Amino acid sequence: MAELTQLTDWCDGLLQRLSAAERRKLARHIAVDLRRANAQRIARQVTPDGAGFVPRKPSKLRQRKGKIRERMFKKLRMARNLTAGATGNEAIVQFAGRAQWVARVHHFGLRDSVKRGGPKVDYVARPLLGLSGEDYERVKTAVLAKLAGP
Repeated sequence: MAELTQLTDWCDGLLQRLSAAERRKLARHIAVDLRRANAQRIARQVTPDGAGFVPRKPSKLRQRKGKIRERMFKKLRMARNLTAGATGNEAIVQFAGRAQWVARVHHFGLRDSVKRGGPKVDYVARPLLGLSGEDYERVKTAVLAKLAGP
């Protein structure tokens, strides 16, 4: 969290030089870039800290060779579920619709039912969204490139 505060303090002074439209355009560019980075990280099954996700519980279906070999959160990382947006003051990367509920349960490790009317299960926390050290550098680079001009 301290890194985020340092980044915002550093950016605030620099971004005051830009008009509201330019800030919004830059924020949109940063949001799309961060959405892509988070989607790739989810596909690799890595947390923003760099640690791997806790593996799924073994299942008879998953043990059968050549049958079910799907990665976790395949649909969650799609652009229609993991959205990027921006205003003049912020870049937003969030899950949309029903995907938001599913992502929240997995991100924080909450208790939920597997299907409607089904048994309740305690999910392991697997942080999906966040900023890594590379993401901070990516934001700094984008801001400096915008201020440097075309």
